Amino acid sequence: MTKLSVNINKIATLRNARGHNNPDIVQAAINIERFGADGITVHPRPDERHIRYQDVYDLKKVITTEFNIEGNPAEDKFVELVLANQPTQVTLVPDALGQLTSNHGWNTVEHAGYLKNIIAVFKKEGIRVSIFVDPIVEMIEAAKATGTDRIELYTESFATEFAEGRHEQGIEAYIAAAKKAQELELGMNAGHDLDLHNLPYFSKQIPGLLEVSIGHALICDALYLGLENAVQLYKRALKNDEPHFFK
Repeated sequence: MTKLSVNINKIATLRNARGHNNPDIVQAAINIERFGADGITVHPRPDERHIRYQDVYDLKKVITTEFNIEGNPAEDKFVELVLANQPTQVTLVPDALGQLTSNHGWNTVEHAGYLKNIIAVFKKEGIRVSIFVDPIVEMIEAAKATGTDRIELYTESFATEFAEGRHEQGIEAYIAAAKKAQELELGMNAGHDLDLHNLPYFSKQIPGLLEVSIGHALICDALYLGLENAVQLYKRALKNDEPHFFK
């Protein structure tokens, strides 16, 4: 069964808008786990515009499922944060400074040496490593040589094609990437723009999918459906149970 890790960045964005502690992201994480999520994801950025570095320390104390910290390892502060908190998984993302949201995966051919060295730093501490990649077979093959435990497929292009009704066209590259990952015995995660509409189709088509990380869409749905209901509906979607509550 594919695990659901809920990215709580957007909850932190709402909190930061007023400068106090409402909503309380620590309590939100506790509740999200209680509602059935298999993990919590955070993606702290240098400007701390959503998740703050202190949040990571606070969350580490209470999370009882899997804790996934995403970010760019080129930032020394990020590396130090991960090593200090020992999450279940670190997901390495090639974000530029000030980038609004992640929009591309690693070039695992060009950056093979760098990735191999930084991945070794985390694995030495017993932290599972995943790297963000585009659904390109060549990049999957090169990822294997870096020593990473998993890859995370960047799913924006699939989501875009799906929204335009081009389901088969949108999923084709992901199926090929997934088959290559399985062939190479690489674990596989996925994330970005997955939602209740496209997730059942994606999870059904992709063999060996271990985890999806979903934040923006789930939190938006929670505004209408409630947080507990949203988490449970996303869990159902991963079982290929199509939700029919809205179009």
